[in-house]
Amino acid sequence: MSKRLRSSEVCADCSGPDPSWASVNRGTFICDECCSVHRSLGRHISQVRHLKHTPWPPTLLQMVETLYNNGANSIWEHSLLDPASIMSGRRKANPQDKVHPNKAEFIRAKYQMLAFVHRLPCRDDDSVTAKDLSKQLHSSVRTGNLETCLRLLSLGAQANFFHPEKGNTPLHVASKAGQILQAELLAVYGADPGTQDSSGKTPVDYARQGGHHELAERLIEIQYELTDRLAFYLCGRRPDHKNGQHFIIPQMADSSLDLSELAKAAKKKLQSLSNHLFEELAMDVYDEVDRRETDAVWLATQNHSTLVTETTVVPFLPVNPEYSSTRNQGRQKLARFNAHEFATLVIDILSDAKRRQQGSPLSGSKDNVELILKTINNQHSVESQDNDQPDYDSVASDEDTDLEATASKANRQKSLDSDLSDGPVTVQEFMEVKNALVASEAKILQLMKVNNNLSDELRIMQKKASRLEKQNSTPESDYDNTPNDTDPDDTGSGRKGRQRSMVWQGDGSVPDTAEPHTAPSPILPSTEDVIRKTEQITKNIQELLRAAQENKHDSYIPCSERIHVAVTEMAALFPKKPKSDTVRTSLRLLTSSAYRLQSECKKTLPGEPGLPTDIQLVTQQVIQCAYDIAKAAKQLVTITTKENNN
Repeated sequence: MSKRLRSSEVCADCSGPDPSWASVNRGTFICDECCSVHRSLGRHISQVRHLKHTPWPPTLLQMVETLYNNGANSIWEHSLLDPASIMSGRRKANPQDKVHPNKAEFIRAKYQMLAFVHRLPCRDDDSVTAKDLSKQLHSSVRTGNLETCLRLLSLGAQANFFHPEKGNTPLHVASKAGQILQAELLAVYGADPGTQDSSGKTPVDYARQGGHHELAERLIEIQYELTDRLAFYLCGRRPDHKNGQHFIIPQMADSSLDLSELAKAAKKKLQSLSNHLFEELAMDVYDEVDRRETDAVWLATQNHSTLVTETTVVPFLPVNPEYSSTRNQGRQKLARFNAHEFATLVIDILSDAKRRQQGSPLSGSKDNVELILKTINNQHSVESQDNDQPDYDSVASDEDTDLEATASKANRQKSLDSDLSDGPVTVQEFMEVKNALVASEAKILQLMKVNNNLSDELRIMQKKASRLEKQNSTPESDYDNTPNDTDPDDTGSGRKGRQRSMVWQGDGSVPDTAEPHTAPSPILPSTEDVIRKTEQITKNIQELLRAAQENKHDSYIPCSERIHVAVTEMAALFPKKPKSDTVRTSLRLLTSSAYRLQSECKKTLPGEPGLPTDIQLVTQQVIQCAYDIAKAAKQLVTITTKENNN
């Protein structure tokens, strides 16, 4: 179903005319420029769909339209509506603002940090607050007031809340009342149409009993949304649920891949996963399908505009801080599958989803999956160094992982860390993909983007710091009501807590050099000094990244030494024992990452005994260290700027 925009509609984030995208879970319409930022946040923050070039279930589009027309945007910009916000210097983005850093900074604050939503009074027991909100949601969904329910969800109400007294969920209530738009909203926030109430009835049962046939049919579609989307991605058709057809399993034109012994072993491994881990893997593949389809629409609608640059590329799934780093790394690896490999994985998931839903037993003998994998691994003589090679992307942490670890973190025996873990592909094909992408351009571009954005933010902060010398009444940032100890890149939707930066604790970590009797000091260096040192660090990191891009590995060591000097000088600005836990954590991440960077770069020296010879692996580790250094420096700039302005 296509969307005909009215001229009165404007972008929710910058007020630009004629928005052509929607953020489904936020209930807003957004323009192309703002959508480029939304896409980089990930689906856990914003689920984007093109209003004209993406197929829409009619009631889902109606739900988003209703929220937009009833002021859903005021939920995300609550504090900006206060006249005091204008006086304090906080404002929303304008159409004329640059995408980076202006619009991007505002959008991250608005949706990722939830910097402007209405805050509830602090209570000792957060679970009580969430329970109260969920009970309000449970009551509200029987009405047509969508924006009230969205506000409750934004504050932490749970879409799958099971009411202890009523014995059902909000989706049961909405279905019984025939509130199809409320059902759409709840489903977007994760409500399960298959949940049974205390009487054993599902929301579908209540919709049918009430004569709400359209709602009942839509709930079934929502129940099979994941497998329907995967099937449609491959063959452009959806199952006919009305006539009892709930699965379509496409067939590959070339079935040779499916007949290989490796493919059979991979399928056995997939079948051996618990339902919970299988669901996680299927959801990750669903997100990757969404990323690929959205990318295709994005490129088709931009027509070579200036927006199609490295700053708008989403080369793999953005990190979801609510997931483990292992799972995030596995999710990112899905982008490396070519069309044939990815299609094979999707078909295997569809086939096993059907088997699990219908309760069919596993076919064939119950062979030991580990034994099969080790046997095949030996037959193909996979090089031993690849068995222990961490295969991850620059934005994730340095854990040894693969796609298998994503789906079996409870069973991480070292014997299974083989190159057979990325789905049903041949060893030859897998090694080709792996070798081509281990030090891929996408990784370096991603970190270059982070570094360039940091440089832009530093220039802005420098200007603000200069103005502050003349007038102390101006706040340092448009987004100064965010918590002091959080970083916009590390926070989720705000509903399930925040993930702190994990400090690397391996060899070379820097101990606390402060004497035991030294008292904690609240004194911090000036913002200008910190910015000046951070600029030097980012400049040196850019030199290192250019060397990585150009495969100038002999430049790694001198670059790392310059970075280490700049980091040491920056750390020296701070007291030996800072009073702030956040400052101590950021300093420890900064200095330990610099030490580790030097250690990794030394591995490029020829003839070093006991060190790996895989230069691509070293490059990955170097990029990760550089990312951690840039991130820690950014945190310190943010902290000192805020503290010095208070």
